[in-house]
Amino acid sequence: MIFDFLQIIIQDNLKNVTAICLLTTLTTWLLHSLLHHWKNHQIHDSTDLDQNSTSSKLQTLARKPGEWIPSDFKRPPATPYPDWSIQTTKPIPYRPFKYGPKYFITMGLRSMKWDDWIELDNHYLRYHADKARRITERGPKCSKTAPEAMDAAIELLEELISYLPQRYPSMFFKTPTGITNSITHESFNTTARPLPEDPMQTCARLIQDDLALMLERPDGEYYLLAGSILLAGFWRLEDKFGMRLSDIHTSGDVPGYKEKLEKGMMNFFRRLRPEDPVLRNNYFIQVDDNLPWSSSIGSEDADSVSWNTAEKNKAIGQHYFRSERQSLRRLPRTGAVVFTIRTYFEPVTEVVKEAYVPGRLASAIRSWGNDVARYKGREKYGEVLLEYLDRMHEAQVSEGLDLGKEEVRSYPF
Repeated sequence: MIFDFLQIIIQDNLKNVTAICLLTTLTTWLLHSLLHHWKNHQIHDSTDLDQNSTSSKLQTLARKPGEWIPSDFKRPPATPYPDWSIQTTKPIPYRPFKYGPKYFITMGLRSMKWDDWIELDNHYLRYHADKARRITERGPKCSKTAPEAMDAAIELLEELISYLPQRYPSMFFKTPTGITNSITHESFNTTARPLPEDPMQTCARLIQDDLALMLERPDGEYYLLAGSILLAGFWRLEDKFGMRLSDIHTSGDVPGYKEKLEKGMMNFFRRLRPEDPVLRNNYFIQVDDNLPWSSSIGSEDADSVSWNTAEKNKAIGQHYFRSERQSLRRLPRTGAVVFTIRTYFEPVTEVVKEAYVPGRLASAIRSWGNDVARYKGREKYGEVLLEYLDRMHEAQVSEGLDLGKEEVRSYPF
């Protein structure tokens, strides 16, 4: 099923980039979880298993569709980020690409440490300004909550209000009525009812990530019922809001989804526990410098958008390396599944200054099969980008770079 899935996922259209990547994450993690579960039963008698963990698993499996039994799990307190600074803490240089010769879609899935749930850095103020502007200009097109998801959105907000002052105490502190950002000088009242604004908008103002909430209904399906998708670049919340997880993907004509993926995905969602957060990374090339929306693929208000509308062979100065770091966790009280999507955005001309990166990235791009190349839009920028990467690689070698001494880097760096 893994290989069937990998062949299917790369054929979806561009506006489903984030949703498809999240789908891949879930499928991979399902298989990992099932294997891990089987191994435990081979090695340990059930009486040796941790009682709390076993009880949580049984509770999760026993519930009725659409009925979440609140969990007593509490996120461990976060450790303060050492020496974090709005001036000096740089973005993490994620480089989730590998040498060819053949391209394999691998998710690089890994467990998440609770301290690392939300990543902030010295680009915070730019992201904050972009988000505030987007909320003002586009409002519910980008950030909204369905009535049935309101409790889940409030739970997410409460989780952030608890986590952020613990992890970033120089920036956030709790107040009797909510939270204050000491850098932007904003205070948020989260105890008032009704809330001053949609809770997903408040969540978005606090962090650099985009956010999405999926909730299960009595039909056993998960629906996208709350989100703040303000900096996604390639897809629009209004296109997918209210859809079932299945419809999010079948609306993009993902071949074989119902026959091969739907059942496994639903099983994964039902088994996901609050104790088991996960992470993954991916990357794309963008040919404009607009972080919130990639204007090169068309107007955000167009009826449809795709790489087909992008200008071909733009100058290398217009090429940007866009990577996403995504987390997935279940909220304990409401059972909603939370996606955080943190985008890192850099000019290609800066990324290639790192040793070995031009050669590795060029090799990775050349290793894409035809389907992957279409999915990632290579036809629109490949000629200019690859010529530039080759030239930068040759310059590094001529300056003494020893290809035989490249260290093996751990994914996704």
